[in-house]
Amino acid sequence: MSNGASQSASDVTHEVSALEIERRQYRQRASRRSVLIAVGSTVAFTVIASLIVVNTPGWEAVKESFFNWEIGRDSFAGILKGLWLNIRALFFAAIGVAIFGTLLAVLRSLRGPVFFPLRAVATIYVDLFRGMPVLIVLYLVGFGIPALDIFPRMDAAVWGTIAIGLCYSAYVAEVLRAGMEAVHPSQRIAARSLGLSHGKTLRLVVIPQGVRKVIPALMNDFVSMQKDVGLISVLGAVDAIRAAQIDVASTYNFTPYVVAALLFVAISVPLTRLTDYVAGRMNMREQIGGTV
Repeated sequence: MSNGASQSASDVTHEVSALEIERRQYRQRASRRSVLIAVGSTVAFTVIASLIVVNTPGWEAVKESFFNWEIGRDSFAGILKGLWLNIRALFFAAIGVAIFGTLLAVLRSLRGPVFFPLRAVATIYVDLFRGMPVLIVLYLVGFGIPALDIFPRMDAAVWGTIAIGLCYSAYVAEVLRAGMEAVHPSQRIAARSLGLSHGKTLRLVVIPQGVRKVIPALMNDFVSMQKDVGLISVLGAVDAIRAAQIDVASTYNFTPYVVAALLFVAISVPLTRLTDYVAGRMNMREQIGGTV
């Protein structure tokens, strides 16, 4: 008898009401209308802005100086080769920032008077490197440290990567510390009550939850670091910016700078969209979690 009842219950299919079907069709029509309006307004704005710029008195001179197709085509290969240096510097700087920034955040979160010297050193470091411009740090590290003759001669890009890592470790440390402090104290207490040491509590409970809370801020710092990596050219490294500068000096035309800018934008735009996507997903999860 029970088998027959379950069989009959499984045969019952859920039928969508006519009102629900009408609501879905209305939402689809509204979505399509919104997309068409957005596309139309974007095209109209682009056309109007282009017409205004093209009809300005100095457009021909600007076009020749900044948007010369032949010069841009000839300089593209060299700038792209220099961009590969920027990407490598960004890769190693990101690894160093992740490790050193986490260490600084942990040092600043240590409790107890015995750890005051470590907290003080970490605090001084963060305040110092957050207050100094990145360009000055590049000069100090790239020209000052090699002048001490302590380390063997290294490429300028290496010193530039170290300088970028030192600066952004301070920013990332503060972001991570804010995320770790946002974790409720009951999480620490529960972990310690289960027998976990302070180190395991940080590694297994606090840091993973803190990182999830500040992922959008961390990704924004990563996007900013991707742009500032181009500053290593001030030390003489032939990256995308330096390659563009060399072409500008030989052609007396600023188009190579535009090419370098577009290549940096081509890298940063996907990262920016990924940041927005992650932030939206996290906001959605928080709203769902807060729904009763």
